[in-house]
Amino acid sequence: MASAKSKDQHYAVWTTAWGPVGAVSGKNGLTRVVLPHYTMQDLRELLAWEHKGAELNEKPFEDFIELSRAYFNGEQADFSDLVCDLPSETKFSGKVLRACREIPYGKTMSYSQISLAIKAEDSARAVAGALSRNPLPLIVPCHRVTYADGRPGGFSAPGGVNLKAKMLTLEFSEA
Repeated sequence: MASAKSKDQHYAVWTTAWGPVGAVSGKNGLTRVVLPHYTMQDLRELLAWEHKGAELNEKPFEDFIELSRAYFNGEQADFSDLVCDLPSETKFSGKVLRACREIPYGKTMSYSQISLAIKAEDSARAVAGALSRNPLPLIVPCHRVTYADGRPGGFSAPGGVNLKAKMLTLEFSEA
């Protein structure tokens, strides 16, 4: 028995200069982003399987598609106007993701600077934990968060720290 398609949940997969990118949106905005790592077909199948009932539809993602293509072509892109479904501002993870979203293109902050920004001093490890579960990389630019000494730190997106370093190199070559 096939599951009914949801009018509120959509997904799309599109090409960029670095490879396929995918995203999922719900009634409150974007809920998931997958950075370049998979083939088009594998990414399409992954998102369809993970988000059963979601409709394949690029229309809700037109702005993000344009911005992500510009970004991976080495152009400065501002994702701040995209509507995202983030955890509540009262939750620690919501505070972390919102603070991270404020980091401008070509700049970085340390995990401890984020903890200070959200008034949760000495919570750098918890900040790292919250960012490791970031469902919206690129839009919530967790690749811009580093260790205090400038080392890249972790990156849980497919492609790991190598992808994070490549993204930072792209931004710093343009900034």
